[in-house]
Amino acid sequence: MKDLVQRIVQALVDHPEQVEVSEIVGDHISVLEVRVAKADIGKVIGKQGRTAQAIRAILSAVSGKAKKRTTLEILE
Repeated sequence: MKDLVQRIVQALVDHPEQVEVSEIVGDHISVLEVRVAKADIGKVIGKQGRTAQAIRAILSAVSGKAKKRTTLEILE
């Protein structure tokens, strides 16, 4: 799932080399933290958060298939 999110975010931003995705694994939930360049944070979030919501929807579908819960956090 980490690779999936990284590829999606890299396709959206102007500086794909600065995209960092880290995964924090817990017992029942995993948290994916995404860091991008300051200039690209708006592109990842999108208008009214629609792009971030779409990425979360894809992540939810994939993690549901794996019977695991995963959340996405976009960090500055």
